[in-house]
Amino acid sequence: MSLWTKKPLGILMQEAGEEGEHTLKRSLSALNLTLLGIGAIIGAGIFVLTGQAAAQYAGPAIVLSFVIAGFGCLFAGLCYAEFASMIPIAGSAYTYGYATLGELLAWIIGWDLILEYLFAASTVSVGWSGYFVELMKEIGFAIPEKFAGAPLKWVEAHRAFEATASVVNLPAMVLIALLTGLLVVGIRESARFNNIAVFIKLAIVLLVIGFGFMYVNTANWHPFIPENTGTFGHYGWTGVVRGSAVVFFAYIGFDAVSTAAQEAKNPQRDLPIGILASLAICTVLYILMALVMTGLVPFMKLDVPHPVFVAIDAAGPALKWLTYFINIGAIAGLSSVVLVMLMGQPRIFFAMARDGLLPPVFGKVHPKFQTPWLATIITGGFAMIFGGLFPIDILGELVSIGTLLAFVIVCAGVLVLRYRSPELHRPFKTPMVPLVPILGIGVCGFMMSFLPSTTWLRLIIWMAIGLAIYFFYGRHHSRLGRAEA
Repeated sequence: MSLWTKKPLGILMQEAGEEGEHTLKRSLSALNLTLLGIGAIIGAGIFVLTGQAAAQYAGPAIVLSFVIAGFGCLFAGLCYAEFASMIPIAGSAYTYGYATLGELLAWIIGWDLILEYLFAASTVSVGWSGYFVELMKEIGFAIPEKFAGAPLKWVEAHRAFEATASVVNLPAMVLIALLTGLLVVGIRESARFNNIAVFIKLAIVLLVIGFGFMYVNTANWHPFIPENTGTFGHYGWTGVVRGSAVVFFAYIGFDAVSTAAQEAKNPQRDLPIGILASLAICTVLYILMALVMTGLVPFMKLDVPHPVFVAIDAAGPALKWLTYFINIGAIAGLSSVVLVMLMGQPRIFFAMARDGLLPPVFGKVHPKFQTPWLATIITGGFAMIFGGLFPIDILGELVSIGTLLAFVIVCAGVLVLRYRSPELHRPFKTPMVPLVPILGIGVCGFMMSFLPSTTWLRLIIWMAIGLAIYFFYGRHHSRLGRAEA
């Protein structure tokens, strides 16, 4: 079988229409999907990475970083929306790649998406742990530091991991275990939990923006773009672009909507709505939040696991009451992000196992709950290990480069399919083709180039492992390959 064999759209549409106890349950509306997207997007970006990227790379100009990243996401989001309406099936970019670019590239995307979803769940659980520990401290229950931090840290000067004083990040591991159990029980129950968490965190974000603007010290915005230190990516315009590559992590999640395609009631109409509406709402909130945080406190002080708390606390006694709500909002908000990431990864495993590229265990559907339960437990287990052992910066950079690569391939896929099969029915059409897909490829590729070289090295190693698995297992068990043989 050729490595470039494509999965016919007819087979994909047939799979999308299947029903029964071995298929996923359709129970999500357009509102559920939009809230799912917001649930995944608003989290670590606002509550964790905004402060760290401002302190390390861009200063107050982190606002511009969000604008650049937002444009990259807009172009990619429009391409995702076209594919999601055409191919309403679990698997997200993996499935789109299989239909347009061939099996090998589909495998590469699927393997790459593990960096996005599994590692994102781990990353955000570490941020959640920081806020949870702070809340426990506020109410008089201090969690020992050795059980609330990563036992490993990356030292750039030595280009190696070194041990810290911590043993394990226990709160992060417990959160992932609880949410994994919820996802096994059912998608409807998980969506209900997500909806509640989203409403709580949106309320907190709006409170922070509304009251925070009243106490902004505009002197903290000057200079808006701090002078470059002489090091590439450390302030100045190179820092703004590097910051955009890092905070790009804050936008991932809108594509997680597409992983729930087989659980949407009316996927052709509702998936584009969920993807684009969640992206638009969150972009506006991110820009406003970044302005407030860098206006309340000098950006250097935001390099902490709970920067929103630090920013509001700096406003003094007048906003002290809001610090309690921030911790609650962050805990609820980050919980929903971990939930959606843990939901997305098993559904990609499910699609890959159904195609024979992964062992059948990943495609098992629970007869009662109609969820990919074994894949969910496996995903949760690995996410617990990564969240318990590694620091947030290493995990966040891995997620960013994995997501950007997936977006580049999806944009390329839209271009390929428009010219190869223009006659196909597209309930939603990406506007201004080929301009929008080309801009999506260009902006996302540009941001990838600004990520640290060590992150690229980890991506290359990760992809080498994935290719080895494909050539030793996936290629020989591919159902499409066997059908052609």
